Amino acid sequence: MARTSAAERFDTQRPGRNPRGGNARNVLVVDDSRMQRRILSAQLSRSGYRVTEAGSAEEALEICAATEPDIVISDWMMAGMSGPEFCRSFREMQRRSYGYFILLTSKTEKTDVTHGLESGADDFLSKPVNGEELRARLSAGTRILSMQEELAAKNRLLHEAQEVIERDLQEARKLQQSLVRERFRDFGSAEVALTLRPCGHVGGDLVGFFPINARRIGLYAIDVSGHGITSALMMARVAGYISGSLPTQNIALVDTPEGGKEGRPPAELAALLNHLVLEEMKTESYFTLAYADIDLETGRAELVQAGHPYPMLLRAGGAVEFLGEGGLPIGLIPDARYESVSARLGPGDRLVLVSDGLTEATDPEGRMIDEARLAAIMRKFSRLEGRAFLDALLWEIDDYTESAINDDVSAASFEFHGPAAPTP
Repeated sequence: MARTSAAERFDTQRPGRNPRGGNARNVLVVDDSRMQRRILSAQLSRSGYRVTEAGSAEEALEICAATEPDIVISDWMMAGMSGPEFCRSFREMQRRSYGYFILLTSKTEKTDVTHGLESGADDFLSKPVNGEELRARLSAGTRILSMQEELAAKNRLLHEAQEVIERDLQEARKLQQSLVRERFRDFGSAEVALTLRPCGHVGGDLVGFFPINARRIGLYAIDVSGHGITSALMMARVAGYISGSLPTQNIALVDTPEGGKEGRPPAELAALLNHLVLEEMKTESYFTLAYADIDLETGRAELVQAGHPYPMLLRAGGAVEFLGEGGLPIGLIPDARYESVSARLGPGDRLVLVSDGLTEATDPEGRMIDEARLAAIMRKFSRLEGRAFLDALLWEIDDYTESAINDDVSAASFEFHGPAAPTP
């Protein structure tokens, strides 16, 4: 008759959780003393455990390579590989679940115990083994294995949930980016360029523009407080109020008696948004806003700043002007008052709206970009146009922070060329 291997002799049925149930824990007893193995096996079997024996650590490793015993009880002193050496090899094996390891020893010195723990053992039993102590130690080991299995199951569920959330966030990012459908437009007399870069999957920044009538556009930048899903949802709600794709729902526009559209004054728009956020949304979130009503023929702009970083006017000659008076964020104080400011762009001038992800960026030493440095960066790239200008601006800020910007980043640029030449 062919001699079966140790692995083949091992029953591969997966164990259950209850040592006295029909699916008891599998225990592997490893000892080079046949008598000692028999004594332990008898005690374990009477307690409801399913027992396998191995006469050496080498034989035990063969069993462990083919199966996964829940608990291993190994003698310390054995011919060949010792118990601690076996334990180290056991810990290096790939397993689907944790294995509880108990060393049998007559050693009582602290240095010996330390050596056993460092090898990866979970517990010790003194020889000769007391039956009640054996059952108590195995019960403790079984509880630990049960908790580990429960934790592993919960971790699997958590991992699956995280995968679902990750997929949803990826789709949410696409949807959010789609809110900025048009990132560049040439009006002939002017160009508009936009950029939007959330620091996570989704963010609370938004930039955009929309036509007011044949000769005017509205240009805006929004930054909702906080980060992540909450701010992104509020940003999407606010975007619906000033959507360029749905002029009938855009509260920045009002109907004229002639049936056309007129722009709501910027300060009035900010006050209306403040009322809507406080009365309809009823949320603890708020947002900052910079909004400009710009005439494409004359270059005249009327702006409101509601807590947003100061709008910047880069003149064709290189001078940089910071516009606005600061103002209160939208959604903080009922009946807040807002003031408009006016500016006139000449040919070659550029109006730039940026979020605080740029103006509050810091270098590795914690130094924030100040107005002088920001103005110098804008002058450095003043010869670039449209999207190239905004890309260069972001790259420079990235370089200043050593790619450590930890906030949403958005910017809008309006470059005025002057009135279009008449057609001959």
